Amino acid sequence: MEYEDKSKFDSVYTSKVKAGKRRTYFFDVRRTKGDDYYITITESTKKFNSDGYERHKIFLYKEDFNRFMAQLNETVNHVKNDLMPDFDYDAYEKRQAEWEASQSEEDRKENEDDVSW
Repeated sequence: MEYEDKSKFDSVYTSKVKAGKRRTYFFDVRRTKGDDYYITITESTKKFNSDGYERHKIFLYKEDFNRFMAQLNETVNHVKNDLMPDFDYDAYEKRQAEWEASQSEEDRKENEDDVSW
């Protein structure tokens, strides 16, 4: 079997959302052989009992973008507005920002310790 050029399937755009200490979501735009594009959404969760990660992927194609986004927004709004209207969804954002700030502070201190020799 001949080697195929894998660069055609490389990400052309990527972003991530950290969701606590163990879970991260990755959003990647990938190019097909025919110069078309699709999105992969990957949930990566650190395993409790061992090193490594468990990953789950969704492949989203351009013909499904509008319907997918409409249904996702409708579903999220149903939970926020109808099922749990009194819940403070911004509390998670605040807690995540505080955690990220503490991690940055720890990284800064570690770098200072490394330099002070």
